[in-house]
Parts: sequence; structure tokens; C-alpha cells
Amino acid sequence: MRFLHITSSILISLLVTVNVYSSESLLSIKTPAVDVQNQLSQQVINLHPSFEQDAALIRSTYEARLYTLPAFKSGHYGLRMYRQTLDNKYAAAIWSDMARVASRLNYFANEVHTQEQISKYAEKRIKGYLDEESERSQLRYQITKEMPEYLYLGVDLLGSMARANEYGLQHLENNRLKQIIRRYDFTKYATNEAMIKAWAAQLANQVYWLRQLGEQDVVEEFISSFRKVYPDAMDSSLSEQQFGNKIYGLTHIIFAASAYYQHSVREEDYQWVFDYYRDNIDIIIARAKEDVIAEVGINFLLAGLDDDPVVLKTRKVIQQSLNREQGLVPSVTGGVDLKKGEHRNVLAIMLLDWKGVHAAPTITQQPNIFSALPYGLIDKKVSGSH
Repeated sequence: MRFLHITSSILISLLVTVNVYSSESLLSIKTPAVDVQNQLSQQVINLHPSFEQDAALIRSTYEARLYTLPAFKSGHYGLRMYRQTLDNKYAAAIWSDMARVASRLNYFANEVHTQEQISKYAEKRIKGYLDEESERSQLRYQITKEMPEYLYLGVDLLGSMARANEYGLQHLENNRLKQIIRRYDFTKYATNEAMIKAWAAQLANQVYWLRQLGEQDVVEEFISSFRKVYPDAMDSSLSEQQFGNKIYGLTHIIFAASAYYQHSVREEDYQWVFDYYRDNIDIIIARAKEDVIAEVGINFLLAGLDDDPVVLKTRKVIQQSLNREQGLVPSVTGGVDLKKGEHRNVLAIMLLDWKGVHAAPTITQQPNIFSALPYGLIDKKVSGSH
């Protein structure tokens, strides 16, 4: 702060000195004085980067090595950045995400679609939680072993179908995949207390994906059940993990309602969520991780509430958490692994330098991105299915 004070004093002295010269003298010293002023102003800026400058710092870190990340991570990043900027430099990342979706749907349509195949697939998937000792993993294992097909249906199949649908695409065996979904009543998962405690954000995504695909609509049932599981008056009794699960669930209700940054949401449609955020933002900042804090801020941006004090608070938290040497927001333990931190850092970019919502990319509006479809995916308009 001492350096900043001295710099500001020098700058003021220079400006005063310049102003007392006559017009002729001013003309003779104008250029060097302005140069010094600009240099000193830049030093002040470097000491206090803007939110946009810090977003640019994180972008440069990730985009220099974007294609060293797994397809899921590079696609996750690229799709969000495209929906923010409509910049074609992210087209390759979107194509890799599309190829990942095609591969998964090809596998499900051809090799995992009978009841027996789904059971074996789910059994193998659930074993992955046995070796995990975290509270979240234990909650997921205990409830999901009672309805293991959820790992196939909700976690894997629905997400891939919804992503293809967002692009204006569908799988060649779309009818077969939809018939699989129709075998199950999703109310069973969306209204179960233990499931919500284990999978709140994922369930929020999935009930909106089902609606998006024109299938079962259990959005309101899920939201009603969620509010019963997590009444606001009980926040203080929640573990750190469960408090985080609640906030994560809330943010994903808004994200899913926006079709993931494609459409704005109306505050009044989710007044209870925004009122809760405003009443509890300081507690959220104290108890939640950076990615969840960023998501809260982005929820306000999706509702057009850019000037709400909550947005500024969340931006300041994310800015202060930056590791400037590494050029990213580290984990709570200080980890700077690019792959593990992609979710957290793309959210940080969006919060710090919000560009608005765009319903993109789609095969209709951005056909160049979809000029070579990976095997298994087709234009849903051409297929005649909606």
C-alpha cells in the first residue's frame, strides 16, 4: 500500500506541475508528461487488476493447454466459452465433446440397453464408490446400491441425450434410447430424501433434461422435495458437505432452468432461491467452496441482476482466491492441477467477465461446427423427430 501511496502522490504532483505551465510550455512537455502518467497509471492497474483482467489471466492459462485435457474437460470448457463469446476458436473443443457424446450413445444403444446389460453396467459403476471414504461418496454408495440403475439412467444416459438435443442432434437409435428412459419412473429418484442428499445438483440437471427431451416432467416434484430435505432453518445443523450439497443443488436448479447459460431466467420464478442467497451470502462465502460461490454469482447474472451486491461479493472472493503465479483459482488445499480445476476455473472466468446468454451452438445456427458429424449422431430435423 505504501508503494501505491507514493505512486499516486507522484502522479498528482506531475499533473499539478503540468497545469501551471503556460500553453506554449505545455505543448513542449505534453508528450513526456502523458507518457509518465500512463506508465504510473499502468502500475496502479497492475496492483489492482480488474475482474476482466483476472478472467483473461485464467483464460490464457487454460487455453494454452486446453487440448491436453481429457475430451470431457476440454468440451466442458469450450462449450461454456462458446456460449459466452460465440468465438469459433472453441469449435474444436465442441466437436470433441460431440464425439464423446456420440461414442457414449453408440455404446448404450448397441451394448447396454437390456435390463440385464443395464444391471451389469450399474453394478460395475457402483463399485467405484466402495474405495472412497468421503461423506459424499458414502452417501452415494449407500442409496445408489438400492437403485443402481440410476447411475446408468440419470448420470450417464440422460446427460448425453440432452447434450445432443441441445446441439439440434439426436442418436440414430433415439427411439430405442427413449424407450429405455420410459421404463423408469424418475419420481422414484427425484423425490427420495437420501438421493437428494447424495445427488442434489445432478438430480436438478436430470429433471430439467427429462423435460427438455419431452419425457416425464418431475421438475416441480423435485423442487418441492428438495425444499423439504433442506429447510433453511436447519442450515446450522448441516455438515460442511451437506451445506455444500444444498447450495450446489440450488445453483443447478437455476443453471438447468437456463439450459446451461443459453437463456435468461426470471428472478420472480425462483424468488425463494434469490431471497435465500441474499439472506445467507456471507454464510455461503464462509462455508462453501470457490466453485459453488462462483455459481451463486452466475445465478444472479443469469437473472440479469448484474448490479446486485451478491455479484460483487462473489467476484471479490474469487478474485482474492486467485493464485496469480499459476494463473488460476486453486483448490481449497492449494492444488493447481489444470484437469481437476477446470470446472472451478471456467466458472471463475464466467463470473468475472460475464458476456450474457446465447442459445448456441446448434446445427441450424452454426452449421460450420457440425459439418462433419461423428458416427451415430444425426440432425434431428432431418430425422423428423423432435
